[in-house]
Amino acid sequence: MRECQHVAELPRSEPVPSGDTCPECRAEGTDPVQLRLCLVCGHVGCCDSSAGQHASKHFKDTGHPVMRTFEPGEDWRWCFVDGSIV
Repeated sequence: MRECQHVAELPRSEPVPSGDTCPECRAEGTDPVQLRLCLVCGHVGCCDSSAGQHASKHFKDTGHPVMRTFEPGEDWRWCFVDGSIV
């Protein structure tokens, strides 16, 4: 994995997750396929395989570029701006 400039610009400590699941899915009554954690603000959103694609919507609404998987046993980050794992 290469590190992009957006990772370098992240807060030094990881933000506290806003919850344990995607609040938009909960409000819509849908189930997330997998969860992502925004590394700027801690928003938890569902992945693009989920009906709502709320992690991507969060990026579009806020411009927060990097999320990481919020799934147990996984350890990777995604940069929406660069469209790559970082």
